[in-house]
Amino acid sequence: MSMFCYQCQEAAHGTGCEIKGVCGKTPTTAALQDALVHAARGVAIFAQAARSQAELPAATAEWLRVALFTTITNANFDDQAIFERVQEGLALRASLADLCDRNEIVVALRNTDAATFSADSVDDMVALAQNLGVKRTVNEDVRSLRELLTYGLKGLAAYLHHAAELDRFDSDVEAFLERALAATLDDSLDGATLTALVLEAGQKAVSAMALLDGANTGRYGNPEITKVKIGVGKRPGILVSGHDLADLEQLLEQSRDAGIDIYTHSEMLPAHSYPGLKKFPHLYGNYGNAWWQQNKEFESFRGPILFTTNCIVPPPKSASYIDKVFTTGAAGFPGFRHVLKREDGTKDFSEIIALAKTCPVPVELEQGEILGGFAHDQILKLAGPVVEAVKSGAIKKFVVMAGCDARQKERSYYTDYAANLPADSVILTAGCAKYRYNKLELGDIGGIPRVLDAGQCNDSYSLAVTALKLKEVFGLEDINDLPIEYNIAWYEQKAVIVLLALLHLGVKNIRLGPTLPAFLSPGVANVLVSAFGLKGINTVQEDMASSFGAPESAVDATLA
Repeated sequence: MSMFCYQCQEAAHGTGCEIKGVCGKTPTTAALQDALVHAARGVAIFAQAARSQAELPAATAEWLRVALFTTITNANFDDQAIFERVQEGLALRASLADLCDRNEIVVALRNTDAATFSADSVDDMVALAQNLGVKRTVNEDVRSLRELLTYGLKGLAAYLHHAAELDRFDSDVEAFLERALAATLDDSLDGATLTALVLEAGQKAVSAMALLDGANTGRYGNPEITKVKIGVGKRPGILVSGHDLADLEQLLEQSRDAGIDIYTHSEMLPAHSYPGLKKFPHLYGNYGNAWWQQNKEFESFRGPILFTTNCIVPPPKSASYIDKVFTTGAAGFPGFRHVLKREDGTKDFSEIIALAKTCPVPVELEQGEILGGFAHDQILKLAGPVVEAVKSGAIKKFVVMAGCDARQKERSYYTDYAANLPADSVILTAGCAKYRYNKLELGDIGGIPRVLDAGQCNDSYSLAVTALKLKEVFGLEDINDLPIEYNIAWYEQKAVIVLLALLHLGVKNIRLGPTLPAFLSPGVANVLVSAFGLKGINTVQEDMASSFGAPESAVDATLA
């Protein structure tokens, strides 16, 4: 059987994976994920019709969030788990259809295959899914807009999921998620309407990231500037990867007196900056680097690993750590043990804690510390010194280098770009892209570190808040008049929704790399280029000349 997937930056040949996913997913997994997305569209058809006239089943919003999150790149490779999630969706769809019928609610699109398909086995579902994937839309530009919207919605669902785990919800954003999913099936919508929906997704992304920011800071306090150890202690440990702070909190509580240490990995690094989490003395440090290096680093860790979300790299069959990996939430991999949520919303991590006690101490990979905690609250506290540094000319430019890291050798561009930035520039970052440069000795400017790490990919919201505050401070009309360059690295669908959020905020001339998305048709790419100045990367030398050989910014002019 064949497959087609081009949702991530590593799409084979820059066009799409057709034999096996570069991420490691098989054609069977790809087909089941296509079926899950299609089931989500079916649920959305009835949910958005019923929402204004009837009370939706409580499971609707949660199932949609988790279903879409499950299909994000590197989140779930467990075919049986995905199949069961589809079946849950089909049952939910049936209950929503019944709700609409009982209330005599007219349902547009109820005769589409998303509203009617079913399959009783994995094999039947895989066979059916051959006609449910990306290529079902023939028109290239319509397909591109539908997929751009769908991938943005996957990222949006991820952020809504994290907020919901901390009991924060936004019914308006949930309603948009349903409406936009259903719209990807509507053949009556033209390119202009779909483009408007894509940009509306960016608007809702800002709301969702603000919701999650409020959930995180409301539970754990505002991040503080923190030095995080990157060496190892003298006790066995558990390594926590992914993004979910609620899972980490529960694990820390349950392991408080277990005689083990908890380490963060990749995107969990920012957890160390939250007062509500750093209060746990056994939250020891951060182990390793970005997600794609995990196979080597997990061997060295020697203790159990917990994946709270995406960023799973399929391990080689010879890996010694396979029987030590656990997943939870939307994550999954065949052979890994999965921790379910109990009826009261909590999770039992006793098995992973017991296993950790039997393991040796991690092998030390490196020594030292890395600095984090520069979310918007801390940045605004630095606003005075920052403004003075700009006025004095000590800081000439900020460079937003947020986003994702991945394994392509071309991504060394970001290390070289950061290393060659003028000494009067400051990097603003969020997401695992920072691992390309957060251990470089870039120094500071008058006590202001030259790498200001706001946190996870969803904490790109902090970078937006910072930019808007600087715009206000300098009395500018346009955010693009700030001395800020945007050089964003992307990999998966959460980065897509962050990009759409920046476009909604009016940010122009974003440099996106290491390649532009394969799912952007020439026509759609031209719209983004002409309307927003979106562009790819060149060589470090060319991009450096373009960014730093430009005329003085509006801020420079107002200060002159």
